Amino acid sequence: MNTVQAQAAIDWLADQRPAMQAALATLVNIDSSSHDKAGTDRVAQAMAGWLQAAGVEAEHRGDPAQGDVLLARLPGAQPTAAPVVLMGHRDTVFPTGTVTQRPWRVEGERGYGPGVSDMKSGLVLQCFVLMALQKLPLLPFPVLGLFTADEEIGSQNGRLAIEAHARGARAVFNSEPGRVSGNLVTERKGGATFQIDVKGRAAHAGMNHADGASAIEALARTVQALHALTDYTTGITTNVGLISGGMSSNTVAPTAQATLDVRFRTLAEREAVFAKIHALAEVTGVPEPQVSITQTSESLPLEPEASQDLMQRYHASAAEVGFDVAGEATGGCSDAGFTASLGIPTLCGVGPVGAKAHTDAEYCCLDTLVPRAQALLKTILGLEEKQPPALTESARKATEFVAY
Repeated sequence: MNTVQAQAAIDWLADQRPAMQAALATLVNIDSSSHDKAGTDRVAQAMAGWLQAAGVEAEHRGDPAQGDVLLARLPGAQPTAAPVVLMGHRDTVFPTGTVTQRPWRVEGERGYGPGVSDMKSGLVLQCFVLMALQKLPLLPFPVLGLFTADEEIGSQNGRLAIEAHARGARAVFNSEPGRVSGNLVTERKGGATFQIDVKGRAAHAGMNHADGASAIEALARTVQALHALTDYTTGITTNVGLISGGMSSNTVAPTAQATLDVRFRTLAEREAVFAKIHALAEVTGVPEPQVSITQTSESLPLEPEASQDLMQRYHASAAEVGFDVAGEATGGCSDAGFTASLGIPTLCGVGPVGAKAHTDAEYCCLDTLVPRAQALLKTILGLEEKQPPALTESARKATEFVAY
């Protein structure tokens, strides 16, 4: 592709600020909680309408068995070449009815509303990048838009779609919001949730205390052992944030339950800490209570090696557009970890800059809509033919876990 053609697409994006802002207003004013299928479907329909009107193939697949996904596709000159994937999620954390209380509004260069930065502005950016690419001659490789609907609740269906459609891709760009610093995200922790259930034996706490086996005591010892796995030097953290149990204050507790959150930086750390967690079910320090620990959800880490090459490319593209950018780490999870753990070069946080996600004060910096789209477009145009590395053993084990 010659420079004149590429510049024409960059110039087209330069004029799209009003259209992008109007599209963002449309998406923000759609309630799309992760539990509101009608809402996430409406977001998909709006996006599909824009893409199809621009000549981009787009299909909303609502089959839960495969993950509720909006797929967009631009063919490549080499149809079987590994694609570039533009990825995002259509759901938000806000309950249905939030839009009525605080719809889209603009104050200066900031747009406000539920999900405006996390990540409806990113969805708009990805759509306009696909539209710009549609105006160009075919790239050597296909470009796939992959937009899921359950990221905020763990991507149980979305993960199936991501691993099915993105496996073998040459690069993935996830449009989570750019950091408030202006940086992209080049490293994310992985995380998992475990349900802990303890069965003890009830007894009257006054008359026959010795006949009981306290599930609460066993759980307390287990919690202490779990929290002892936290290691700030490696980045592993464990936190039991919910706990319940017992029947009455004068009864030795027959049952107890807790929920554990664990975070880790690498797949190797994941494997090691998971083994220690499961081993704790065998050691309670109390006779008879049975402790079971069951994994209920998981996000995989974005390790810095997965993003290094793409970050360098994006940095150069951003400089040509006219802004400086770097990469940074965050303890939060995203779907980028699933593709990075498949060995695919992955860059996260390529959406417009935003802040205060998951709060009433969430905002998007509207003046970053166009330059961030231009930088992403230039990065895609600069990609060469490249196959992803083979899966490591740790990655293979992690990506086997696709159903909870």
